[in-house]
Amino acid sequence: MPAKISKSKKQTTAARETESGHAIHIAIEQLAKAIAQRHPAREKILLLGIANGGVTLARRLAAMIPGARPGVLDISFHRDDIGRHPIPKEFAPTHIPGDVNNATVILVDDVLQSGRTINAALNEVFDHGRPERVELAVLVDRGDRRLPIAANYTGIQLDVGANEKIRTHIDPANPALDTIEIQNLKA
Repeated sequence: MPAKISKSKKQTTAARETESGHAIHIAIEQLAKAIAQRHPAREKILLLGIANGGVTLARRLAAMIPGARPGVLDISFHRDDIGRHPIPKEFAPTHIPGDVNNATVILVDDVLQSGRTINAALNEVFDHGRPERVELAVLVDRGDRRLPIAANYTGIQLDVGANEKIRTHIDPANPALDTIEIQNLKA
């Protein structure tokens, strides 16, 4: 069950920090526990972090789930807005730590909003084979879906306005430095 967070927590001028360190760590632990409960250790699980926001999250989850193997999914070539947002100079190329065919693939991302990123991730996964099952784990679900996509596992549910953006920072070395901020795009 995702945690509900009020929009009015810890207000600052340019951005409102909604959660940090400890609360994010608890949400990640809850994600890992829910995934581990649904999938026994003998099952072949690939946790594919969607570059760039989901990569560190996938690694953290894999460290908590017996037998899970983390990887990276680059969706650059499958984006439906590639004309407006060209492929970045620095990106994490796709690295899948095993055969996708007949595997359980869990896509991992930091924020779920429109569903377009997940659609692109599904296209990238199926370029590599045919998994037995594909699920989705997200740290933050902010709503405002444009495609019929829902997460199987959600750490935190945030209700934010259309003119607000959620920025996450999942620190690879120090979980105490993790943050989630809501930024007003019109400010």
